[in-house]
Amino acid sequence: MDKAEILDRLEQVIASRKGGDTDKSYVAKLFKKGRKKIAQKVGEEGVETALAAVMGDKDEVISESADLLFHMMVLWADMGIQPDDIFDELAKREGISGIDEKNSR
Repeated sequence: MDKAEILDRLEQVIASRKGGDTDKSYVAKLFKKGRKKIAQKVGEEGVETALAAVMGDKDEVISESADLLFHMMVLWADMGIQPDDIFDELAKREGISGIDEKNSR
């Protein structure tokens, strides 16, 4: 299975749930609660991923990373950001030292 296709399908599902039935869709509920709640979920999932890593639990890091990526994609959709925007930014940074990139900000 093409990994990019998975992200494309997820992006489409998330977009299709915007304004959807909040009784049937978790994503629709997130959109209805607003950006603050969506951002809070991104933060929670980031912390849970980090804690799983500290505990050395590989399976939990995988699971929490999937949750984190999912919630980030909901946040991107809420802000009108396409995954390609993120990929373009990563491509711009390719071959640049992380220290140099951080210093350029």
